[in-house]
Amino acid sequence: MQVIFGVFFHFIGGFASGSFYIPYKKVKGWAWESFWIVGGIFSWFIVPPLAAWLTIPGFADIIKNTGLNVIGWTYLMGVLWGIGGLTYGLGVRYLGVSLGSTIILGLCAVFGSLVPSVYYNFVPTPGKDTFTTLLNNHWGQMVLLGIVICVIGIIICGKAGMMKEKDLSKDSTAAAFNKDYRFGLGIFVAIVSGILSACFNFGLEAGKPMAETANAAWVAAHPGVGNFLFRNNVTYVVVLWGGLTTNFIWCMILNFRNKTFGDYSNAKSPLLKNYLFSALAGTTWFLQFFFYGMGESRLGNGASSWILHMAFIILVANMWGLVLKEWKNVSKKAFATVIAGIAVIILSVLVVGYGNSIKP
Repeated sequence: MQVIFGVFFHFIGGFASGSFYIPYKKVKGWAWESFWIVGGIFSWFIVPPLAAWLTIPGFADIIKNTGLNVIGWTYLMGVLWGIGGLTYGLGVRYLGVSLGSTIILGLCAVFGSLVPSVYYNFVPTPGKDTFTTLLNNHWGQMVLLGIVICVIGIIICGKAGMMKEKDLSKDSTAAAFNKDYRFGLGIFVAIVSGILSACFNFGLEAGKPMAETANAAWVAAHPGVGNFLFRNNVTYVVVLWGGLTTNFIWCMILNFRNKTFGDYSNAKSPLLKNYLFSALAGTTWFLQFFFYGMGESRLGNGASSWILHMAFIILVANMWGLVLKEWKNVSKKAFATVIAGIAVIILSVLVVGYGNSIKP
């Protein structure tokens, strides 16, 4: 049952992440940097401490009493992840919700799931699975197989993207419908985003002592019930401080350069709706990690939790890509290719889930 609940929570988190960009499409008359930072203030500044306050008594004291080394590394990983988050928005803009999310999150899944286990090979830590452990156990081999299958799915989706670009160059109607589509620039941005976005998982690892403190307090008050479902909420606060720093600085630079500071008070735009949709997008974005923390508490924060979370996001984002007709007017061959890539990624989720279910 623990595994079933863990997979379910990861699916809910994946659905939230794969869907968060949709409300931004309802924002009218604002530049990208304006709606992105308004949503981000909810994602990284308002909602995380509110969630921690609702679920972890004394969360601020836990942060205050944590060593500066832990806080510093957790914050730094958040800063690097923030760059990945910035380029995520651009990747989705240039490649579309489905293809952009698939490539970015696929790379994020691979780096985020493997690098911590490689790190623990060099810095052994009790309770953490090393890369050697994965290689030498059947369950670990299944997890690694699932990651390889996920990479294959990403490659197939990338091939579909190149086919889509070729189709758009021949069809003026399709090109107009996908006016922001730029595969060359988009794929570069997506690679940068995918690698740096994995730093969020590294931030969770760096801030683990805070989560463990919250977990220990809860377990002491509720003996025999298991791990604390919301233990990661305190770690999110610090990681997201880093993300807020990066995004805020960049968006202010863009506001200055593009002379878009006026967006926030532009009476010619639907201000109330813009703020509400941006807030909805930002809050929905945070919910992905709220539920990720719940799933992690049931499955463990290793390769399997991260790959499941990322794979579910990829699947949901591609579903939205189909709903929003991002593949409208492209060839049947290109459409069939992206569907095949999605199917392979679904298979990777099943393989990783099986590997985790047989872990002793």
